[in-house]
Amino acid sequence: MGKITYKKLLRKMEEKGLTTYKIRKQKIISESTLQHIREDKAITTDAIGALCEVLDCQPGDLLEYIKN
Repeated sequence: MGKITYKKLLRKMEEKGLTTYKIRKQKIISESTLQHIREDKAITTDAIGALCEVLDCQPGDLLEYIKN
């Protein structure tokens, strides 16, 4: 089974100037969700939606599926 990676999300955040501090302060997603992103673990579609809203993008702009 492959896995989802969030490297594109981290690049998009940097590109748009969205720091983890701003995410926590504006309560866009939880700290535990941020940790899951750092570890390439599963996050909810609600979290993906919130990030798409603030970054003005589509889910495919944030995550990538990598086959084994």
